[in-house]
Amino acid sequence: MENFNDVQEKRRFKRVASNIAVQYKNLRKTSELPIGSVSKNLSEGGVCFKSGEFISLACRLVLEINLPTTPKPIKAISKVAWIRKLPAGDEYELGNQFLEMTKEDKAHIMDFISKVLDTNL
Repeated sequence: MENFNDVQEKRRFKRVASNIAVQYKNLRKTSELPIGSVSKNLSEGGVCFKSGEFISLACRLVLEINLPTTPKPIKAISKVAWIRKLPAGDEYELGNQFLEMTKEDKAHIMDFISKVLDTNL
């Protein structure tokens, strides 16, 4: 039987637990104000965070992620890869796959993840 760590290691990118401010909005609704949330985990390939609303699979979101290691937010376009309702309250947890971001922002995320992994060793 596989244990939890074996399953985690099959992911393409290493994920790190994180409590980072994230703002998101639907790519198609540019007039909407961004909604604030907090990340659960982050990887080079995506981010997981909570939402108070159901967002459909494959929905494109505009994200701003406030890494503590960078002076300005990371901006990315993502798509909702999975969503699940949390047992308590009316909140959802959603996994987002990054689709577009600058090379500089991607480097900032990779740098942040390696710093977190180094401190956790």
